[in-house]
Amino acid sequence: QVQLVESGGGLVQPGSSLRLSCAASGFSLDGYAIGWFRQAPGKEREGVSCISSDGADTFYRDSVKGRFTISRDNAKNMVYLQMNILKPEDTAVYYCAHLNTPLGSCGDYDVPDFRSWGQGTQVTVSS
Repeated sequence: QVQLVESGGGLVQPGSSLRLSCAASGFSLDGYAIGWFRQAPGKEREGVSCISSDGADTFYRDSVKGRFTISRDNAKNMVYLQMNILKPEDTAVYYCAHLNTPLGSCGDYDVPDFRSWGQGTQVTVSS
């Protein structure tokens, strides 16, 4: 079973930066849109950002626009989420996943349309 692996989380102060990485072993991310999602305690999992299979199109939820940047390196089979000016409300477990169909568009990057969820990486923003 394919499972993506997230890394790069941590405990940081407000205003800090983190770079999350998403890796896949034995599975090529090339050809799939990749989404980053997060889930805070007591809340539903929500889409944060999505990048098209070729990296040409990127999407962000309003609350992270201008602060987060998604990117991918298909040669390395990696997807990244650069998070700047972190806020306490960004605290959550962050997950990456691939769209369920190859070459599909991010669309609304709804959780049910994505597959191969990893264990996530915890991001805690606190002073």
